Amino acid sequence: MQSPDARRRLRRTLALGLVLTAVASTTGTAAAAGPARHGAPDFGPNVTIFDPDTPVAEIQATLDAAHARQVDAEMGTARHAYLFKPGSYGTDTQPLHVKVGYYTEVSGLGAAPTDVTVNGKIEAYNRCLEGGGTANCIALVNFWRTLSNLSLSINAAGQDGCRSSANFWAVSQAVSMRRLDISGGGLSLMDYCTAGPQYASGGFIADSRLPATTNGSQQQWLTRNSEVESWSNAVWNQVFAGTVGAPDDAGFPDPPYTTLDTTPVSREKPYLFVDDRGRYQVRVPAVRRDSRGISWGDGMTPGRTIGIRDFFIAKPSDPVHVINSQLARGKHLLLTPGVYDIARSIEVRRPDTVVLGIGHATLTAVHGAVPLDVAGVPGVVVAGVTIDAGLTESPVLLRVGREHGRNVSDPRNPVTLSDVYFRVGGPHVGRTHTALEVNADHVLIDHTWVWRGDHGVEGFTEGVNGDTDRWRTNTGRYGAVINGDHVTATGLFVEHFQRYNTVWNGEHGTTVLYQNELPYDPPTQADWMNGDVQGWAGYKVGDRVRHHTLHGGGVYVFNQNNPSIRTENGFEVPVTPGVRLRHVMTVNLSAGTIDHVVNGVGEAADVTRVGAPVYLTRYPSR
Repeated sequence: MQSPDARRRLRRTLALGLVLTAVASTTGTAAAAGPARHGAPDFGPNVTIFDPDTPVAEIQATLDAAHARQVDAEMGTARHAYLFKPGSYGTDTQPLHVKVGYYTEVSGLGAAPTDVTVNGKIEAYNRCLEGGGTANCIALVNFWRTLSNLSLSINAAGQDGCRSSANFWAVSQAVSMRRLDISGGGLSLMDYCTAGPQYASGGFIADSRLPATTNGSQQQWLTRNSEVESWSNAVWNQVFAGTVGAPDDAGFPDPPYTTLDTTPVSREKPYLFVDDRGRYQVRVPAVRRDSRGISWGDGMTPGRTIGIRDFFIAKPSDPVHVINSQLARGKHLLLTPGVYDIARSIEVRRPDTVVLGIGHATLTAVHGAVPLDVAGVPGVVVAGVTIDAGLTESPVLLRVGREHGRNVSDPRNPVTLSDVYFRVGGPHVGRTHTALEVNADHVLIDHTWVWRGDHGVEGFTEGVNGDTDRWRTNTGRYGAVINGDHVTATGLFVEHFQRYNTVWNGEHGTTVLYQNELPYDPPTQADWMNGDVQGWAGYKVGDRVRHHTLHGGGVYVFNQNNPSIRTENGFEVPVTPGVRLRHVMTVNLSAGTIDHVVNGVGEAADVTRVGAPVYLTRYPSR
């Protein structure tokens, strides 16, 4: 029989054990009991994880089937991520040849890109839209796909002729290549192996080591914080920031290169990885200023690591109130692949919260909701998320900070948006007043495509009547509205909105590469008037702004619904010494006219010079 003191000690020990167990289950900090505790978290049915022991033929068959499903699924609802654990995949005699379709992410799970090696090729080809797949071959709508965090040793064994000449990545907007180490052959950003015209309209590369690269038919491109062996060809607007080996831009506009020796502000996108104990983690890279080259050249990318247990791993079936409850408790958010119907805002209120989407997770507004509402607090990171407008007009699709409220910012720890994409129309009818609204100071926008759809599956008829229907039905007034100060955008793509595509009201803003197409579908000039001014500029800096910088900008016109429509200026900015535009252009795509590049300066981009840009090296000229 135990003494009373012994029984009391036993009760205290049991109580302490219960408390420790409760803490461990809540915080996820308890030590793992063994290898079984390090299995993959439940990422849902749309995530496939490969192991180096998986037979190459099995991986090949899985990825071939995925591409067959997704190669033409431009407006589909399927989403998927294919993730590779650290190790080597494919061999010299049996390389792995991967083709990447819509809404597909292919990523390594290493702490560094060199931890996962694919021997073979990872590619995207033109889509041939006529002649039973033999003609009108283009990459102009090769959107929404991701390749990241691995080494690619190019091996074309088994491919014949032209296909063996390079690794092809023929893509356009909403496609990112990040944290790649590519060797063993050349990289081509166009697919020159099909019938013409082989057009492409991309794109974005960051934090990558690249071989000899052929730009080819890419109309515009941003390569940021990378290393490139060589770069050939350019079309209209090729921008390099902080890239070792970038071409010199002294001859602008022939060729049309814009080169910044360093990137003013950068933060690499968070990434999922498996550590050497088999635990899943998320690495959140640190902010760099005036940086050059890759982040992983001397080892693991500087930053912080967050255990996967500190994330709420959301599925499309999870209600928003559950997601918000988890965020309020201090959890980070990982959005697994799928389409989420959002009838009330996902609210990100805590500093340093990470919202990471994988496999092109998509938030769709329901009942006019604002799908994602981020407080103006330091360090929030939103990455890998697509946001769609819904049938009822939303005031905004993503808001950062309050326009008239208190925002607390930190220049050392900016809110960061990486690979965040927006759609108004396309997969369904969409309506919003504004897509992206940034009210907080010190925000970094690192690659976004803000798109009011110029085509889709909404049931409109073809031709002029269909275009008129689209103008009245898929409504989006403004693409990006930047009210905060000290906001930086690296890779800002905004297209087809019905007033200003981009309005920049904040002070000390910086954009490195801007690409815009004006809306295709205004029915009449009366529908495309800004008061007494014909049309709305593609890029507007607010009249009261005194300091703003743009490096490498293009505004394109294709008024296919009514070719007689005119737009007075591609860019509108206040005339003041602190507002500087460097290497900007307008171009006509065969319908409509932009009368001037900026503020009445520059010749008209009209149908007498289709495809021939009108360039200004700088504005003002002195």
